Amino acid sequence: MELPTTQSNRLLSLDFFRGMTMFLLIGEFTGIFEALVDPVFEGGIIHAFAMQFHHHPWNGLRFWDLIQPFFMFIVGVAIPFSVRNREKKGEDNSSLTKHAFKRALLLLLLGWALYCIGPGRITFRFQNVLAQLSVTYLVAFLLRNKSWQIQLGISLGILLLTEIIYRTFGVAGFDQAYTPDQNFGAYVDLLISGELSGGHWVSFNAIPTTAHSIWGVLVGMLLMSDKSSKEKLKVLLIAGFAGVVLGYALDPIIPIIKRISTSSFVIVSGGWSVLAMALCYWLIDVKGVKKWVPPFAIVGMNPLFIYLFAHVGGAALIKSMVKPFTYAFSGIITEIGAEILTTSIVWYLLWYICYWLYKKEIFIRI
Repeated sequence: MELPTTQSNRLLSLDFFRGMTMFLLIGEFTGIFEALVDPVFEGGIIHAFAMQFHHHPWNGLRFWDLIQPFFMFIVGVAIPFSVRNREKKGEDNSSLTKHAFKRALLLLLLGWALYCIGPGRITFRFQNVLAQLSVTYLVAFLLRNKSWQIQLGISLGILLLTEIIYRTFGVAGFDQAYTPDQNFGAYVDLLISGELSGGHWVSFNAIPTTAHSIWGVLVGMLLMSDKSSKEKLKVLLIAGFAGVVLGYALDPIIPIIKRISTSSFVIVSGGWSVLAMALCYWLIDVKGVKKWVPPFAIVGMNPLFIYLFAHVGGAALIKSMVKPFTYAFSGIITEIGAEILTTSIVWYLLWYICYWLYKKEIFIRI
């Protein structure tokens, strides 16, 4: 499979990382992760593995808790490369800034639109990827020309300020920093949407997770620099391990909670994001292991479309068409076997839509 990602002027590891993250993200809409935690697998390896693809209920960290940070981080990494390409085409800073504000606004409107599907009314929330990204992307873009010390300082300052607010907020009923629905984030949700969100998620997460996109910009600047691959990897590994170790070390003091994006969570997930980028960079751009880049990169070429398509019912529609055929074999492979087969086919068909769009050279961007 030959794709533009095989060109030498692209950071293939970023294409792969973005595509793999999006591939996993759309997999959630097929229902396959739910099928794999069926009671029939209880206590087994399959169930334990599948649980890593579900968010931790509160204090703790699972693999699935890293997917959104990965995406925020990846968008940040891409900013320096995107800006450089636009500048080569003659765009000045004014034009770049105008495009960034426009993109952030569209991401926000699309994110809010997704919340209108269920209740059928406007709901102002920032918990989903698009709405949250509208904030983190814009802040990271506006800081991109600052020194790495200033960018890092601002990102840590945001985390410190968030921590102080959560710990000192004094409104009765919302003064428990790390208690579900009784914290500052829950109070903010009541103010902007008039209700608490299900699952204890809070809209204020868009503020502390801005750090993920800022750190992504720093990594993008590093990978774009003239430093040797060895030097780049050294910096990535030191920064990544520092984030992971510090994040877990803070857990007894500041619980690692994805649902309210505590400082420890942002730091540890940021560390894992950097390490994941380092691994992809080492394998693909340094060692030249490019075999698996194209199949996943094509998903990352239309991330907005495939996310929206799967989210608004596209995955469910495909599943409704596939299910009658696969469930015809449920008597042979059992009902749970038929469900796993169904969701696997739906996942493949979502991938194939991305492949078809690529072949037709249709790329939906904002």
